[in-house]
Amino acid sequence: MERPSRFEHSRFIGDKRTQLVYDLDTWTDEAVIDEIVGADVGLCFGPDTLAEARNRGYTLAQPGMQRRHRKPRA
Repeated sequence: MERPSRFEHSRFIGDKRTQLVYDLDTWTDEAVIDEIVGADVGLCFGPDTLAEARNRGYTLAQPGMQRRHRKPRA
């Protein structure tokens, strides 16, 4: 999958509404990533690791996994 221009240097992108993190190297559903970028609710992590995403309360997304969309706090 090609990375969005805003997140071209990031491997992990988080969705602020669902607290799910997506691994752009393994994720295949481009529609989900395009929707996150289009809604401007994407978040990258520094350092760009899954451990940092989990430290901030995010869970690794799996295909078919869904959560309720909540209003982003920040």
